[in-house]
Amino acid sequence: MIKRILTKTLFLLGVTSLIAQGNHSYWQQHVDYTMSIDMDVTNYKYNGKQVLEYTNNSPDVLHKVFYHLHFNAFQPDSEMDARLQTIPDPDRRMAVNLGTRENPQYESRISKLTPSEIGFIDVKSLTQNGHQVSYRVEGTILEVTLASPIQPGDKATFDMVFEGQVPVQIRRSGRDSRDGIALSMSQWYPKMAEYDFEGWHIDPYIAREFHGVWGNFDVKITIDKNYILGGTGYLQNGNEIGYGYQDKGVKVKKHKGKTLTWHFIAPQVHDFTWAADPDYIHDTLETESGVTLHFLYQKDEKYRDAWTRVQPKTAELLDFFNKNIGPYPWKQYSVIQGGDGGMEYAMCTLIAGGENFDSLFGTTNHELAHAWFQHLLATNESKHAWMDEGFTSFISDLAENIILEKNEPNPFKGSYSSYLRLVKSGLEQPATTHSDRYKYNSAYSTMAYSKGSVFLSQLGYIIGLDKLMETLQKYYQDFKFKHPTPNDFIRTAEKVSGLQLGWYLNEFMQTTHTIDYTIQSVSAEGTGTKIVLERKGEMPMPIDLYILYNDQTQESIYIPQRLQFGEKENPYPHIPRTVKPSWAWAYPTYEIYIEKPYSSINAIAIDPSELMADVNRENNIYSTQD
Repeated sequence: MIKRILTKTLFLLGVTSLIAQGNHSYWQQHVDYTMSIDMDVTNYKYNGKQVLEYTNNSPDVLHKVFYHLHFNAFQPDSEMDARLQTIPDPDRRMAVNLGTRENPQYESRISKLTPSEIGFIDVKSLTQNGHQVSYRVEGTILEVTLASPIQPGDKATFDMVFEGQVPVQIRRSGRDSRDGIALSMSQWYPKMAEYDFEGWHIDPYIAREFHGVWGNFDVKITIDKNYILGGTGYLQNGNEIGYGYQDKGVKVKKHKGKTLTWHFIAPQVHDFTWAADPDYIHDTLETESGVTLHFLYQKDEKYRDAWTRVQPKTAELLDFFNKNIGPYPWKQYSVIQGGDGGMEYAMCTLIAGGENFDSLFGTTNHELAHAWFQHLLATNESKHAWMDEGFTSFISDLAENIILEKNEPNPFKGSYSSYLRLVKSGLEQPATTHSDRYKYNSAYSTMAYSKGSVFLSQLGYIIGLDKLMETLQKYYQDFKFKHPTPNDFIRTAEKVSGLQLGWYLNEFMQTTHTIDYTIQSVSAEGTGTKIVLERKGEMPMPIDLYILYNDQTQESIYIPQRLQFGEKENPYPHIPRTVKPSWAWAYPTYEIYIEKPYSSINAIAIDPSELMADVNRENNIYSTQD
């Protein structure tokens, strides 16, 4: 009964727009790309030129630089291919099961690619400030030994000529996707690797996430004139291109020749992605915030209803994220049918399918939220995938609950259930594990998406949900257009809440310690009642204890976790609360004495909101009626 009464208190009241403040000193590298490519749609090869101006804002002298050549992963015997053949549960989109469900035998799709189907980026020449440099390729990484060191504060200009081939669509990028999209062009160019306070981030592309340097992109793509493009950046020559990109009322002349050159400029991004198909429908929607939404999808009638219905909902999602995280800074965002599943990119997303509205809405919701948690707050996904996937899952679940009017008291319950299943499976690894190093794909996914989401909602339990939402806004304000780390986020939460929270980051994300509290005993003692709580799990937590009396009155008892050095506000102000002395981790039990007799108690519960990820909730409730 106490659980039913308390969960009716909708905790979403704390979800409001709040004010954030400034930021501290910080350095990061900067790049400016000027690129042009000629795409041959008959053989999926392209010739490219790239001029990259690199600014060394670090305090270090650089003797080398590194580039990512992601398309090289889509070749037999690549590291991505090898990983697919050795991991127990490979991505089903990238491997075929030749065995049975009980005895699976997976075959990598990459292993069967022919020379005309593989992907590659082949660097033909490279100079630094006009001087030849030496370089070598190791899989998906290009190592460049500089002609002269780049001093702190100096710039260097790299001129590159390269050739590429678009692979058959295996994962994210590629040609001829299952939806019939001709070109899904993500991670298609030689991409400068990130260098920061930890050094160079030169992880090979094995299947996971990306990391990039902030900068500006000026890109020209020459392609068959019948192809329609969408993606990162603002189209500069819409009146020449047409296809719905021209100014209203402007007539586009009939194009002579076989190709068109699309010219895009993208300011202050760390990625550039595009997709192209001759059969795209292109819809636009102007939002109240001044952002233009673009939707590009196949003409096939089976897609029309869902892709039309999702458009106004996307505008609602944009407004929700603007209010609850911070304002989207660019002037457009594109939702594009392409790739596989859904994947976030700068100023756009590629999404597969779209016949079903609920599925299309859910994917659009999640990927649009990534515009904040990755393309504005650009964490290193390879090291801290939970900070983009988990935070995105949290805010998109919240948005869906409100925009689709689901009215779930706890919209994050799916993430909790998934996390608890992972704990029981015994396959959990710490979130500090590199994204490519998880023994099981399923363990990685649950950690990044579900446990990462629980990290936030459970933080709301610790500091209060209003303080959590305020933390997200301050985090955005302080670290947008930067590369924040886990410590940056937790320090932001400390500033907002006034509590010490390093213990929480360590225990929940840097170990596999679990939470398990129990009501060990309740007994009469004199004219009052003694309650004994026990910590069975390794991880300490503050405790919200609620007592329901036979006369239906309620009382809450709050026990701070000693390491937090403070207390949160009463989450249910209408219920009287008593704050007890803190509970230190070293003590496995904690005793509480209340003045009311045992006979007056109906039930006692630890955290009836279920925002604390207790692995055994069966022992969280004590009823005198049993």
